[in-house]
Amino acid sequence: MAQRLKLRDIAFFERPVQFARPFRFGAITINATPQLFVRVEIEVEGRGVAVGASAELLVPKWFDKRPELSPAQTVDGLRRSLEIARGLYLARTGFLTAFDLHASCIGAQVATCATKNIPALAAAYGPAEIDKAILDALLRGVETNFFNGMAGNVAGIDARLSPDLSDGDITRFLDLANQHRSERIAIRHTVGLDDKVEGEGGVADPKENAGARYFKLKLGGDPDADAARLIRIGKELGALPYDYKVTLDGNEQYSDLTALGALVDRLEHDDALKSIFRKLIYIEQPMPRDVTRQSPLGETLRRRHFIIDEADDSYDAWPTAHKLGYGGVSSKSCKGIYKSIVNFTRIAKLDEHGAECFVTGEDLTCQPGLALQQDLALGALLCLEHAERNGHHYVDGFGDAPLAEAQAFAAVHPDLYADAGQGIRLSIHDGDLLTGSLHTTGFATSVHPDWSALARLEQPKSLQEYLA
Repeated sequence: MAQRLKLRDIAFFERPVQFARPFRFGAITINATPQLFVRVEIEVEGRGVAVGASAELLVPKWFDKRPELSPAQTVDGLRRSLEIARGLYLARTGFLTAFDLHASCIGAQVATCATKNIPALAAAYGPAEIDKAILDALLRGVETNFFNGMAGNVAGIDARLSPDLSDGDITRFLDLANQHRSERIAIRHTVGLDDKVEGEGGVADPKENAGARYFKLKLGGDPDADAARLIRIGKELGALPYDYKVTLDGNEQYSDLTALGALVDRLEHDDALKSIFRKLIYIEQPMPRDVTRQSPLGETLRRRHFIIDEADDSYDAWPTAHKLGYGGVSSKSCKGIYKSIVNFTRIAKLDEHGAECFVTGEDLTCQPGLALQQDLALGALLCLEHAERNGHHYVDGFGDAPLAEAQAFAAVHPDLYADAGQGIRLSIHDGDLLTGSLHTTGFATSVHPDWSALARLEQPKSLQEYLA
């Protein structure tokens, strides 16, 4: 049953995160970036005050890949998105459901951000992070966990932003999803463009891949170079003593259908690529988001599974992509938990009629703690079998978080974290993450970060300051 709430405060914090190894995807290599933390205070109608939290990296050059912008400028775009969303949300002063707040703000958020030269995907970041924190507070206020709360639609999700659905579709599939939620989710190990391929520390090294049975291989946009690298990776993965599957991620680097067709042709006909092609599940976001919207895949490409990720920047993005020949859409909590749930409902409804579409779990370097747990819980609700998990791979444990904070998370989520003598790390069980401890009051977390150890969100710089 939907529960109403009134917002009292939204505060933003950040913490620097240094990467343990460079992460290269698309045209960017990340060595460090701040992690955002959101703290909200709400009044739950008839129940009193509750505090909620969320977290996510402020990732450069993913939400906004325009070449004329520096990585720092794209991070500032995310900071502006957050501040704009904060103003819109706090302007709603009465008692509303959590989804009322989201639905009443998202249109104005995208429109306002557009006037500030912030694209739709970056515009959605602000509401996405605020919504997670509000949901955490709401679940704490009504003293229930994420899974039971969503099964009862405590957030009041309805079909006002998705006219192709009915309110009943959403409530039915929320309840059905909860009945079949994932108790364990296999990690999909990311192989970045700068990651080592062969030998010790390479893709087949169990100390590196943590026993993963699924691998996500980044593409660079050049069919010949990508094919040569995939051949090398295929040789290494072929030595694994167990079966495995792969996905390919273009991160918008393939310029058009001609370049994409050349890659697919190599995959289908080059004998040296058979070991990859036979294990391939889908190809993720190969072309730029604007090209994607204008380019039907055609019969040849429709034979393969393609999904959208960066192009999933609005509530109508997935229905549009499906008409263009795409078979799936990614779920990422940084793009919005409610949109993920709506898209899951759409796909479940399509699949009831034999469409064979799917939702995937992708990871924008979710760090251990709030970010990882909330995104993992969302994936479990969506019944995912596997999901990309790369935060543990590119950052050393809890990174720069205070030891006491890491220990607090490990103490109450012992199935997710362990100390094997090198500090607290993500605990991976035969290639899987367990979701049992996520069944706790609140949004998949029993504890919050040490707020005193965080800095207030930096104020974004003006263009003049960057040019100075």
